[in-house]
Amino acid sequence: MRRLPDATPRGRAITVDLEGESIPAIEGEPVACSLIAAGENVLSRSVKYHRPRGPFCFAAACSHCLMRVDGLPNVYTCRTPAKEGMRLERQNAYPSANVDIFATIDWFFPKRFDHHEMFAGVPIAEDVMAKVARQLAGLGLLPKEPGPQALPSRTLHIKVAVVGGGPAGLEAARVLAGKGVPFLLLERDANLGGRLVHGTPEDGAPFVPEPTAFPQGSVLKRATVLGLYDDEHGRYLAVASQEPEGLRLLKVYAERFLLTVGGHPPTLPFENNDLPGVFAGRAASLLLRRHDVAPEVATLVGHGLELHALAHLLTQRGVEVAAVVDLKGPLPANAHPKACVGDGLKAHGLRGVGALSFTPQGGRKQKVACDAIIVSVPVTPGFELARQGGAKVEFDANAGHFRVDADADGRTQAADVFVAGDVAKVGTAKDAAAMGQRAAQALLGGLS
Repeated sequence: MRRLPDATPRGRAITVDLEGESIPAIEGEPVACSLIAAGENVLSRSVKYHRPRGPFCFAAACSHCLMRVDGLPNVYTCRTPAKEGMRLERQNAYPSANVDIFATIDWFFPKRFDHHEMFAGVPIAEDVMAKVARQLAGLGLLPKEPGPQALPSRTLHIKVAVVGGGPAGLEAARVLAGKGVPFLLLERDANLGGRLVHGTPEDGAPFVPEPTAFPQGSVLKRATVLGLYDDEHGRYLAVASQEPEGLRLLKVYAERFLLTVGGHPPTLPFENNDLPGVFAGRAASLLLRRHDVAPEVATLVGHGLELHALAHLLTQRGVEVAAVVDLKGPLPANAHPKACVGDGLKAHGLRGVGALSFTPQGGRKQKVACDAIIVSVPVTPGFELARQGGAKVEFDANAGHFRVDADADGRTQAADVFVAGDVAKVGTAKDAAAMGQRAAQALLGGLS
């Protein structure tokens, strides 16, 4: 990964401290983005086998980018804005992430390593092994100093709480604003739009409204919803709101909850799919569109329309696309010129991606050099919050994932919980916006 030569400055140039070394960064962009743009691909080591880890999803949905930041362990660097002089340390490595002696575990136990059974029943050795396992377990080290003091919590009451500022949430907000219904739109990112602003461009996708399109105080950004709970006062969302003064816990009570949280970027099961340099498709488009960071040579694997649209986007921005392997086929009309239907994927490299091998349909195994493998497949619905709120979750055998059981208007088994967008049914941004509109109209019935 590197910053594109035609990149326009997107913020103030600063430096961050990575274990005593000054690394160039852009103020406000995700720390993980600055690191990989500077050639620092290994951000940590895996807990058990101490394999090298680099960022994958850029959505805080995996643990590959966790680092110690200013003394605080287990921080998602893909969501943490870079600041001048920020201190960064890699975790789960000794003496360093570049040379980790515990990585030998992977060599000694190439098939599997079960520390629960190792030396079981052998006097003394069993006790020693249990102590070693306890010492190696866990993520990171406890901070040496107390963390920053949280701000006093605040309680809010609103008619409708909308979680997620992507196409579904924004369209729902437009409907509610037009009806004069008080609402609060919660978005964990610093910008509204979701895939509309950092995903692959889609024909017919809705536009992202200006902040003035909604009533003042009806949109709260950098607000991460932690859960949906009940107490003696009713149902509320627990929200971690990042304010200029610091982090504040909010209790947001509402009569209706509309969940438009989208989905998680899944990976694919192929050999060495955990190497640094393997990225989710939406992570790659975010890095490209928002931060002008991209690989020199990319291979893309997966299936769905986003796979080929992303390949074209990378080509347009000057990235060499070595191969596009569609695992399902047939190839769509917008297929990239380097596309083929294939399987038999394997990533090659030691501390990072160096090549991909695959077998085209009806052909012989091929191996192409690259510095990034981009996994672009439809997202997995983020059903967890809806299920916590009482919605029924079912397995979609055709899609191969779980999703929230809801009708066409977003109604769920919980009378006050509605869903729209990818959390209900994975589709295009236009589909998500249409679902958001229907759900907003449906939930108005019965409001006091």
